[in-house]
Amino acid sequence: MERDAALFEYLLRLGDSTLILGQRVSEWCGHAPVLEEDIALANTALDLIGQTQLWLGLAGTVEGKGRDADRLAFHRDAWEFRNLLICERPNGDFGHTMMRQFLFDAYQSVLLGWLRGAAEPRVAEIAEKAAKEVAYHVERSGDTVIGLGDGTDESHARMQAALDALWPWVGEMFTGDAVEATLAAAGIAPDPADLRPEWDAIVRRVLGAATLTVPDSRFAHQGGKTGRMHTEELGHLLARMQWLQRAYPDATW
Repeated sequence: MERDAALFEYLLRLGDSTLILGQRVSEWCGHAPVLEEDIALANTALDLIGQTQLWLGLAGTVEGKGRDADRLAFHRDAWEFRNLLICERPNGDFGHTMMRQFLFDAYQSVLLGWLRGAAEPRVAEIAEKAAKEVAYHVERSGDTVIGLGDGTDESHARMQAALDALWPWVGEMFTGDAVEATLAAAGIAPDPADLRPEWDAIVRRVLGAATLTVPDSRFAHQGGKTGRMHTEELGHLLARMQWLQRAYPDATW
């Protein structure tokens, strides 16, 4: 695969994942269980959208067809999005949202740690900026998972149910294809499988402290970037996210 084409595809994956998860998390604004969590979730969503601006902005530059971050975000249909499927999963209850956030935060912290040393300086620069935010994200979501998992019988049961429901979507994070192979050979991105041991260490430490049982690894392989299909929820999510641009194309104010 040609390097620039692979880089463009990879940047879409990074930017789409933060965009879709940021949109999901923003749905809690005004609905979180307590005011402190409402503010914290809103700030997390803003961080993710800010990262999206950087990743998709660079993607547009690499593509060289005049599409900026806004056009890539608002002028593509669901089948053109490249986000990790776990990011588009519905929020569920608060515990489900925080478990989804923690699993992604742990992955992102490991990935960005690698990308900070990427051979492509523009990728390394964005990773350096994003890593500072994600270090806080993973600490906060991990502490919340521990607090709820090792809390009451009710909160423990809900967190275990959330973990069981989300675990099948984890495998995609560590499944590579020709895009990652091309960029790994150029020192721009890691082989996703190489990230799994460090992610496992972070996740198992937190889940152990939360007294939660890690699901059977045989059920952690759903997804895969080749022939992947988005869940129907993404279409509904994009309909809400893109309605203004679709109703008033290219409007400025």
